[in-house]
Amino acid sequence: MIIDLPDTTTRDLNKRLVEERDEGGVVALGRVLTLVIDVGQHDPEEAIDAANAASREHPCRIIVLSTIDERSDSHLAAQIRLGGDAGASEVVVLYPAGELQQHLDTLVTPLLLPDAPIVVWWPFEVPDDPAEHPIGRMGVRRITDTTQCSSPTSALRRLAGSYTAGDTDLAWTRATLWRGLIAATLDQPPFEPVHKAVVRGEATHPSLDLMAAWLAWALRCPVEIDRIPGAPAITEVRLSRTAGDIVLDRPDGKTAELHQPGQPSHRIALPIRQLKECLVEELRRLDPDEVYGEVVTKGLAKVPA
Repeated sequence: MIIDLPDTTTRDLNKRLVEERDEGGVVALGRVLTLVIDVGQHDPEEAIDAANAASREHPCRIIVLSTIDERSDSHLAAQIRLGGDAGASEVVVLYPAGELQQHLDTLVTPLLLPDAPIVVWWPFEVPDDPAEHPIGRMGVRRITDTTQCSSPTSALRRLAGSYTAGDTDLAWTRATLWRGLIAATLDQPPFEPVHKAVVRGEATHPSLDLMAAWLAWALRCPVEIDRIPGAPAITEVRLSRTAGDIVLDRPDGKTAELHQPGQPSHRIALPIRQLKECLVEELRRLDPDEVYGEVVTKGLAKVPA
């Protein structure tokens, strides 16, 4: 069910939510968190779809902020989505105009679930300092997605300079399976140090930088990035050791092949991770990702921009 409110206030919104909950039997106590999504002037639908999918594992209230309304007068339009149009959640989409766009935190505060943690997500352009952003100050976790930024690598470097515990980026989450496979491979004999690492992939994809930063931080070896325009995200990680190279190669963005000295090659399903599964993974934890913090603050400075 979708309820359009072309001219409203947060007080009226709250009242309508309570009415619909009482009539429809929606139990607010079943919500485990509030997810605040700041889409800026971008179309919010992709982010809402991903949040709805994630809400089936993490029931929550979703508050979406869209500043696409460019009218100069202070005005608030909103939309409430419940039932099948909201996954396992309640979705409130806010369209502030005029001065209200300068006070997004005051719009969000009355709609937050009481005594529930708050996660803030920027699906597109990211603030310079998420923890100091008016919306970001509310969150125990702050999720950015530099893959969707106009200048992904620059945005990632800015985030590294302002990192605060609780920050994370979906470019890091997109490389989780790569990190797991490489860690498992290095946990097998021969236990030799890695002398050099090379990460190859799409020229501007920030997962390359984070993968390289993780290798530099974890293995304490020099790391190169081979940027290939038009490649499907990360395509190869090569680790050089005395016994020979370990190569994890995924040229098609779907299936990887693992090559190790003296062993047969292994084919592994490794499709490019979709937005929905990355968001689900990040919502599983509300504590700071300490490894991401170490990688982005210490490892990133060790790899070429």
